[in-house]
Amino acid sequence: MRLIVASELDNLPETALHSKFYRVQQELAFTEPATTERANALASLENINRAIITRRIKGPGF
Repeated sequence: MRLIVASELDNLPETALHSKFYRVQQELAFTEPATTERANALASLENINRAIITRRIKGPGF
């Protein structure tokens, strides 16, 4: 799995972020410990989670 970086997530709606988070979680389940693939999945989940939290903090944006 490739790393999903924060800049890719900037313009996505929260629903799309949740969808990506779920998909990466599913992919993570099939990775082997101590592999680059697993590290990328974990880092991607962290980036997606941060983007979701940022959207919630900002609110609906009037």
